[in-house]
Amino acid sequence: MKYIFVTGGVVSSLGKGLTSAALGALLEQRGLRVRLQKFDPYLNVDPGTMSPFQHGEVYVLNDGAETDLDLGHYERFTSGELSRLNNLTSGKVYETVLQKERRGDYLGATVQVIPHVTNEIKERIYSGGGEDVDVLITELGGTIGDIEGLPFLEAMRQFALEVEREDVLFLHCTLLPYLKAAGELKTKPSQQSVAKLREIGIQPNILVCRTEQPMTNDMRQKLSLFCNVPVKSVIEEMDVETSIYELPLALKAEQIDDLVIEHLELHAPDNDMKVWHDVVRRLKAPLHKVEIGVVGKYIELQDAYKSVYESIIHAGISNDASVRIVRLDAEEIEKDPVKHLASLDGILIPGGFGDRGTEGKIIAARYARENGTPYFGLCLGMQIAVIEYARNVADLEAANSTEFDSDTPHPVIHIMDDQKDLTTKGGNMRLGACPCRLSEDSNSYHAYEQIDIEERHRHRFEFNNAYRAELEKNGLRIAGVNPERDLVEIIEIPDHPWFVAVQFHPEFKSKPNAAHPLFANFIAAALKYKK
Repeated sequence: MKYIFVTGGVVSSLGKGLTSAALGALLEQRGLRVRLQKFDPYLNVDPGTMSPFQHGEVYVLNDGAETDLDLGHYERFTSGELSRLNNLTSGKVYETVLQKERRGDYLGATVQVIPHVTNEIKERIYSGGGEDVDVLITELGGTIGDIEGLPFLEAMRQFALEVEREDVLFLHCTLLPYLKAAGELKTKPSQQSVAKLREIGIQPNILVCRTEQPMTNDMRQKLSLFCNVPVKSVIEEMDVETSIYELPLALKAEQIDDLVIEHLELHAPDNDMKVWHDVVRRLKAPLHKVEIGVVGKYIELQDAYKSVYESIIHAGISNDASVRIVRLDAEEIEKDPVKHLASLDGILIPGGFGDRGTEGKIIAARYARENGTPYFGLCLGMQIAVIEYARNVADLEAANSTEFDSDTPHPVIHIMDDQKDLTTKGGNMRLGACPCRLSEDSNSYHAYEQIDIEERHRHRFEFNNAYRAELEKNGLRIAGVNPERDLVEIIEIPDHPWFVAVQFHPEFKSKPNAAHPLFANFIAAALKYKK
């Protein structure tokens, strides 16, 4: 197996994750089997309990692992399915080391960062790929110089000594800031970043330079000289014009995949990138336009609903449509629903926790139901739809979820009895892939074109089956059910143009060249509604 380590310098949020994912896409197009993983230096064991305001969305894998949002980029850009082995934090490393020490695995030795912590990190590098992988790309979060990242960098340095030179490649992402007063890009921060990396004992093989302005050849020469990197390995990575899905083609133009193939001594024929050219064409010159409102509580933060936004864009690509996403604060909708919702071609309510903004979301669901606006509810968005339907169609006054009102007379959404004794934070959540059986008369079945599906979950509360017959009698369709535990997974309104709400998170299984079928059908319905 070949190994690529991606680090970053100067500032955070440089786009290391997207660079890693785009490189993975390029190598995959050349016939290589690629797997990506993320090392995060923070001390949380996983991102599951971190606020979306601090860390963005929590991305859930098939095996139930709650991971960094960059793993979403990895799965969207490549075909490899990731597992809990592909996300590692300092917290998880130290937790594992201390558990081993308590068990006596170290035979009374003094437990230290070197070798015990670094050995644990190296073990994850060795096991992170799998037998069916040609190239493992490992991204290190944070920036060079962060104290938390030092054990990971030391482990990478050691690892490079343990394998052959042609089996490891170091790629360093850095920033070329543009000083308006001077009218030029500055290379000094990048020089210092690489110098810091070399102090640790790592010499980058490829330098990827984020920039808002084109680099000159003199700049490439200067960076090559002071960073000890060949001129051809100084890569320009300018901000893309339209979408992140242009990045594989932009890096292809810089021949970064040729550099990787050459350094790692791989045999992989070039590719015309037709799939990615088609994706970009549909993004830049779509045939249709549509406007979708996303009603949430973290709406001011782009990364809080990252996978949802990307899945909407994928569905637009699938329908050859430009999608304008209108972010709507649920609390604002309570004040004037028509003002915010009347112009929309579709309404989507994503997942979330807590009662803030709940009533605004219920109002949005009611507006969509009564006005025939296509509606798509995800996780909490399904629970909201059930509450609204129970209150306003089935006449179950004050129906609610026990998450929002523990004393509600009609708990149409609740925590099941077999989950109530699980008291650890997150312990009572249904996480990861679960099966679902679809009704053949449903919109969902026509979207998937199959009876049995599997989707990822992340929630505590469920549809209360005690109200199932009552709601069905009043016209609600149960379109999908978990066959193992008889849990309601999908609800629909049959006499509505398109009203589908799901208990799972379909946004975690969508790709730019393979939109999730429910998202694709939702946008198709919105286009039809628009006409």
